[in-house]
Amino acid sequence: MSTSGGDRHPGAAPIKAVILDYGEVICFPPGEKEFAAMATVLGVAPDLLRAMYFADRAPYDRGDVTSAAYWRRFAEKAHAKLESSQVEELRRLDVEMWSRVNPEMIRWIACLTEAGLKTALLSNMTSDMAVHARQEFSWLNKLTCEVLSCEIRLVKPDRAIYEHCLKGLNVRPSETLFVDDNEVNVKAARALGITSIRFRSITQLREELAALPVPPLPLLSEQSVSSVSPPG
Repeated sequence: MSTSGGDRHPGAAPIKAVILDYGEVICFPPGEKEFAAMATVLGVAPDLLRAMYFADRAPYDRGDVTSAAYWRRFAEKAHAKLESSQVEELRRLDVEMWSRVNPEMIRWIACLTEAGLKTALLSNMTSDMAVHARQEFSWLNKLTCEVLSCEIRLVKPDRAIYEHCLKGLNVRPSETLFVDDNEVNVKAARALGITSIRFRSITQLREELAALPVPPLPLLSEQSVSSVSPPG
């Protein structure tokens, strides 16, 4: 079940805060071109790289291993050899493919703030991406708080990371909306009593938000979209 409107009942607490995932929610998902570029550096088939990429990401997201160690271990499992320069290139490509921010989501964050709601970023994010985001994404400064896995050494769907975010927002679960593309993460949030939506597309999110007491996700004209800088 992806629709969250049914999670709420008459007399439910008003929504005071919105928590957003980053990967494939605020940013666009990586495509075949991005995975192919990384596969070329490793010297493996793109399908193999994609299959391996998401299989063992949690320790890296949690900050248990360094970027260099992660990619060297990745290469070993793929039966590939890497020079130091190739490791650096993989780190660069990895950050680059997660950096295409969706301007419609950035505009919605602004609308939420203008309406007086608190906002948070709750993301399983590697240290390389976290450094890039804090340097390049000015919209982060408009959020109430940012909870990045590599910085607090916790990853979704660990209950503790949601509790950490709620504490930063100073709200109760019943006063919060959570949007994430991963069903496991959504279920973990619902278990805490957080109204949650599994993100599949902008259109689907817009439709589900219509049933909730939050500002709607605005429609951006082509001119409006072009005026929003992709990095935020």
